[in-house]
Amino acid sequence: MPTERQSSEVITRQPLADADAQPQGVRSVCSNATPPVESWRFADATVLAPMEGITNPTFRRFMAEGGGIGLLCTEFIRITQQAPCSKQIARQVQRPLGVPLSVQVMGNDATQMAEAAAIVSDAGADVVDINLGCPMPRVVRKGVGSAMLKDPVILRRVLEQMRAKTPGLLSAKIRAGFDDASGVIATAKLIEAVGVDFITVHPRRRCDFYQGVADWRIIATLVQELNIPVIGNGDVWYAADALRMQRETGCHAVMIGRPALRNPWIFQQVEQLHRGLDPVAPDGAMVVDHLLAIKRCYENGFAERSSRKSKAARNLIGPMKELLHWLGRAVDDRRDFQRRVLRLGSVDELLAESERTLCKLGSDQLDLDAFGSLGLERSGSALGIEPSAETIASASSSVPPSSFSSATERRHATSSSSTRFDAAPFDAAQSTSTHAPGPAP
Repeated sequence: MPTERQSSEVITRQPLADADAQPQGVRSVCSNATPPVESWRFADATVLAPMEGITNPTFRRFMAEGGGIGLLCTEFIRITQQAPCSKQIARQVQRPLGVPLSVQVMGNDATQMAEAAAIVSDAGADVVDINLGCPMPRVVRKGVGSAMLKDPVILRRVLEQMRAKTPGLLSAKIRAGFDDASGVIATAKLIEAVGVDFITVHPRRRCDFYQGVADWRIIATLVQELNIPVIGNGDVWYAADALRMQRETGCHAVMIGRPALRNPWIFQQVEQLHRGLDPVAPDGAMVVDHLLAIKRCYENGFAERSSRKSKAARNLIGPMKELLHWLGRAVDDRRDFQRRVLRLGSVDELLAESERTLCKLGSDQLDLDAFGSLGLERSGSALGIEPSAETIASASSSVPPSSFSSATERRHATSSSSTRFDAAPFDAAQSTSTHAPGPAP
């Protein structure tokens, strides 16, 4: 598995154009999607999402060692009306193993955001990214994150000044909208018109937070409407979902966040599926080994920043519980292990309970394989409405079960007709130009 990738590399993997060209056991479910074009600039069409409090340099280094990641993202750096601190920003620009790095900034002061973009670029970041998607109330109250989707004038002003100060790649991560998705096309076109190099969309509205199921139809719509690469994000719980997202939407790359905490092998599995290899299927012993390895990694990272071992140990309990919160979702026990382990008070207790519970579990007892065999999570889809009973009967008679790439696709062929999405269905025809680009203010 490659351990070093340069930012100047261009993806050479061919799009999965038809069923014969796809890895064994993977079948296209949407033949109308535009195939990914060769405009993604990194070696792998996968991105580790920015996650506040998680994607720090220590975690990024650990994930990079596993391989299969085309671009690493930092947690967001908050930019206020005060002049940004160049030393603080530069500390985030650490590129482990040569994997390209995207540094995300968040703010609405055009002058300071432009200055931050210049600092990030000068420090060696491969991509400067603006956060237009964070849904948290404490962020939205300050008019930043997803709140900027409501004000195209401020959005344009900030992006124009950032573009002028960013000599390299500039990207934006958005949600489908704030309270509704009707303006998503116009917002995305405004972003494109300013000169942003690529856009990542999480197809939930701000008001959805993380509820419901990600509506990948929004991703597919932006792929059709824009002339810049579109990165898909949202409910890619299994490695096969990443390939399915590209087939269903035509997106150029897939960004994975929370599912990578739940399954730390997901990027390796995606790479293996693309190469036609049998993807790794972790068992409980591998999960325990993973926990021990990341504990050592965190200890080393904390030791670099603190001379007091007791303080480092206290700092470690939070990140370890965060990881176990997500890993616990892959255990098919009605979240009993998750609840039990999160009540413990020390790292040693966490590891002891994890070893006691997990080491006896085989790979078939954990929802960590590439295809979601246990189907404990609801993955996104661009199909919108599940097939009727008549369609299911017809499909089931002609397509063997092994042809489906994940439990999600199997559910498409075995569930009764119902609306898949909890939010109101997305209608591209009604996505009018309420935020259409106008003259620069």
